Amino acid sequence: MENVSIVVLLLFGITFLAILSNKYKFPFPIALVLAGLLISLIPNLPPIMLKPEVVFLIFLPPLLYAAAWNTSWHDFKANLRPISLAAFGLVFFTTGLVGWIAHEFIPELTWAEAFLLGAIISPPDAVAATSVTKGLGLHPRIITILEGESLMNDASGLIAYKYALAAILTGVFSLSEASWQFVLVVGAGIVVGLIVGGLMYLVHKYFVCDANIEVALTIITPFASYLLAESFHVSGVLAVVSTGLFLSYSSGDIFSHQSRIQAYAFWDVIIFVLNGLVFILIGLQLSIIIKDDTDLLLWILYGVGLSVFIFVIRLIWVIPSSALPRLLSAKIRQREYYSRKYWFVFTWAGMRGVVSMAAALALPLTMPDGSAFQNRDLIVFLTFCVIIFSLVFQGLSLPWLIKVLKLPKHSILAEEHGIRLELVNNSISHIEENLSFMDADLLSKIKSKYEIRFNRLQSTTLPTNYFHKQLDSKSSEEIQEKIAENIFNQFVKSQIDLIEVERNHLKKLHKKGNTNEEVLRKLEKELDLEEARLRMELYED
Repeated sequence: MENVSIVVLLLFGITFLAILSNKYKFPFPIALVLAGLLISLIPNLPPIMLKPEVVFLIFLPPLLYAAAWNTSWHDFKANLRPISLAAFGLVFFTTGLVGWIAHEFIPELTWAEAFLLGAIISPPDAVAATSVTKGLGLHPRIITILEGESLMNDASGLIAYKYALAAILTGVFSLSEASWQFVLVVGAGIVVGLIVGGLMYLVHKYFVCDANIEVALTIITPFASYLLAESFHVSGVLAVVSTGLFLSYSSGDIFSHQSRIQAYAFWDVIIFVLNGLVFILIGLQLSIIIKDDTDLLLWILYGVGLSVFIFVIRLIWVIPSSALPRLLSAKIRQREYYSRKYWFVFTWAGMRGVVSMAAALALPLTMPDGSAFQNRDLIVFLTFCVIIFSLVFQGLSLPWLIKVLKLPKHSILAEEHGIRLELVNNSISHIEENLSFMDADLLSKIKSKYEIRFNRLQSTTLPTNYFHKQLDSKSSEEIQEKIAENIFNQFVKSQIDLIEVERNHLKKLHKKGNTNEEVLRKLEKELDLEEARLRMELYED
């Protein structure tokens, strides 16, 4: 019961912080971490342990699955080279250099322990990358690379962690064996994920016809993929990511409209809760990590120095790995969006998170011979410092960096406008070619719906330089106001206002007892779905 009470209190705190975060435009993950730190400083508070098995079995599969689901397979495939270089090459590069610098400047650490520390803190976190960069207007290619890297690098980081820990516990390490095992673990993990994805595709398409069951299966799927892969001792992380990418790409073929509405609503809540718990639990670890015999000031200096060094390592890797392919290939220069300013954005956005914390806390307390794991507390503390530094300092300063670099805020409004116009034109063509047998009056009414949409889109004032080139005579705020006042938005907003009129009258009928409850709920749902559809059409950035 005590654990249940703690979870309920944390959920209440998370919800309250989300309200404040939205109101004051403060990054929600950072607010949670800072709140956790402050709570940890309260005297005589019972410690709240972030258990590694809970992270790896409860938190990680759904969070990775949701992130993979929201990643475009086409964009992921188009950027597979930079994603792979960052997810694998950068992780091992960071592990090696962190191991060297940690051994040189932290006398307490042996070579094996230093490389273990490097493996723990080398992979940036998928949840942190997605949460902190949201709404910053970064170019889609940069977002895809950042999210793709953070989806895949947990696998390489955890594999490096496994072999570094084995080297400490057994005193034996074979590079050739580790390399072969890495290829096997990665490849087999992807295969397991695709097999699970294929099976779930068949189940959804041919056997399930109930929205509630479909939503339940979407919850079970990431756990099934992860546990199956781990039972074969291959990468559960890559299995979940592969399953998510496969089913997301195929979702249009297997889900009904009702299933999609329910699933997205359900998953939005689940991910909000899990993200909130993850970040606040990271902050709450402070009281557990700091021991009475900790040389706090010296360890903090080690942690800050290590955080800065990781930042430098990332920049050292990013520059040649992004510039050299462009120098060697004309096709890459023509095909890929590129700006040197994004070197610094990509470097700054490499924030660590819950996987690193869980890996550090999962270190054994004793060696195989029964002796204590000498520097376990130091490794855990340094991991905590790196996570806090990257989340708080880098996370808070990332918007400032984007402003200093004068990066144009990317908007997809023009692309959305073009797709809407294409859909309307295609629908009108279909009506003219295939529905000519209908009664003329009925056909005219059907066609008029799409002609109205076409006219609204034609009347929409959407400048081609939207958010890319400021007009000399107009400020950014004035451009925003112009977009908000275009004819398309006026039409949509008037429809939303009319829906509210209908809803208010329905409420009056309900209060007077003049409507059946079942009819009321059906009409309410109909109005809610129509309003949701209309609000999706609004051109608001």
